Amino acid sequence: MSTLQLEMHRVMQVFVEQIARIAQRAAIESLQAAFAPGTPHSKVRIVALPSGLPRGRPRGHHGEKRSADDIAAASSRFVAFVRQNPGLRIEQINKGLGTTTKDLALPVRKLIADGVIRPKGQKRATTYFTSESARN
Repeated sequence: MSTLQLEMHRVMQVFVEQIARIAQRAAIESLQAAFAPGTPHSKVRIVALPSGLPRGRPRGHHGEKRSADDIAAASSRFVAFVRQNPGLRIEQINKGLGTTTKDLALPVRKLIADGVIRPKGQKRATTYFTSESARN
């Protein structure tokens, strides 16, 4: 690079640093004004997360995929329960198994697709039975 280019680069760096400091100062002043005594949010404290903690949801929460073993276990519990109690609705099955409809939605869809259970009815009035192949 020529000396002219180096000088232009240095001037631009100084300018960018000055702009960044001004923006940071404006953000701090804005937060201080928002949380100043007497404002509605004055009792709120801003606390930073410790740097060692992972961000995002912990494992086992909303949005995390279940393992194939978890789905298979839920499926087998569902089939065993329906085999002993045919003709129940999903709410009744959930109460008996201690699960939620959301927990059983995927296993039930897979069991229906595989022909292990058969539904009768529509929407919340759907009752579940084991198919002939599941009884043998």
